[in-house]
Amino acid sequence: MSGARSAFGALVVTSLLGALAVLTGQALVFPSLGPTAYLMFATPLVPAASPRNAVGGHLIGLVGGVLGLTAFGLWNSPPNLVHMDWSRAGAAVLALTFTCGGMVWGRLSHPPAGATTLIVALGVLHTPLQLATILVGVLVLLVAGSTFNRLAGVPYPLWKVTPPVEPVEHRQPEPVE
Repeated sequence: MSGARSAFGALVVTSLLGALAVLTGQALVFPSLGPTAYLMFATPLVPAASPRNAVGGHLIGLVGGVLGLTAFGLWNSPPNLVHMDWSRAGAAVLALTFTCGGMVWGRLSHPPAGATTLIVALGVLHTPLQLATILVGVLVLLVAGSTFNRLAGVPYPLWKVTPPVEPVEHRQPEPVE
């Protein structure tokens, strides 16, 4: 894939997200969106970059973060990344464990979701509105990014990457027993 195309795609789509964030006052640009954008523009045909994996991975990350916050009673605690305590560390560990296992179990590999779960479990973004905003940011990125990729001639999947089907005449014969 072209580095110029990838960079331009990131410029266009994150400019849109940044403008929407300023206009709405919502956190539509957050740390784990960067790696999602990178996957979408630099490696658009790998399964981890597909809309299915991005949406599913970030959803699992959000659930993991909420699980960590709930299990350790941190819903009303402000984030404090400078002085980690046992509750916040436990929330982060539980969230990341759930997210890693959930993505493997669901076959929804999307590494940036590991950052999403920590953003939530560490309390950086944790209110119901902020959680919804994370999903909206992912969806806007996917719609705008897939539109950009398709206009640029990249066969970005509409939902998930499907492996190419090998023509029948090129397949290896099945062994006869």
